[in-house]
Amino acid sequence: MRIATWNINGLRARKDYLLRWLAERQPDVVGLQELKMTDEAFPAEVFEEIGYRVATHGQKAWNGVAILSRRPMEITGVGLPGEEAFGARLIGADIDTGSGALSFTTVYVPNGKDTSHDDFPRKLIWLDALANHAETHIGTRQKAILCGDFNICPAPIDSWRGEAANGQIFHTDEERQRFGRFCAPPCGLVDIYRERFPYEQTFSWWHYRAGAFPKGHGLRLDFLLATPELYADLDSVTIDREYRKKQDGLTPSDHAPVVAELAMG
Repeated sequence: MRIATWNINGLRARKDYLLRWLAERQPDVVGLQELKMTDEAFPAEVFEEIGYRVATHGQKAWNGVAILSRRPMEITGVGLPGEEAFGARLIGADIDTGSGALSFTTVYVPNGKDTSHDDFPRKLIWLDALANHAETHIGTRQKAILCGDFNICPAPIDSWRGEAANGQIFHTDEERQRFGRFCAPPCGLVDIYRERFPYEQTFSWWHYRAGAFPKGHGLRLDFLLATPELYADLDSVTIDREYRKKQDGLTPSDHAPVVAELAMG
């Protein structure tokens, strides 16, 4: 079973690019972030025609998350309880794998903008609420994934500038401490890419400007966090750098997909 997370950075601009990736990579379940469109505007029929069920939590011009699944799914949650005012940023579903349910939740964590901006403390509050939600509704499940764009570099290895970026937005102790809650008891999720590749410096986001992608000036902001029981089913995990490049003139997102192969389903 192939699962993925991808900040698509605007579905209107990226629909054909996404369809190309789906046709080539053939994922079973995908969490998408930053749709930048309402539920009504989401072109569900385009994805249904190629075999995907669709669940969306959209918003005009900003934010927005979705799940595409080839397997039957039942929506379990739309929006982060208590934090709905901060936008459409969470959707969850139970996926029927044929050998039991997979709890699949995808999120788009607030950016925070800058440590001096009012959005920064709001980001921390949102992360606290997400950790509380994950401890109750995700970490308690046997087979579960929390995935998405977390807008955090958990450690210096996750930033091209390393320790020189410490204290800047995405690299603060406050953000990293909150990310740590997802991987510590009682939630106890596993950052599957870092667990599989503890010393590898690979990124999932590169700015469009200043040749950041070819220079390797990136950040690892996108994660698949799994319960230990699900991590035991992991065959492989990759960051799909090919789909951070132009494809036949189609412009990519500034994020690359993160893809995992699981020995289940």
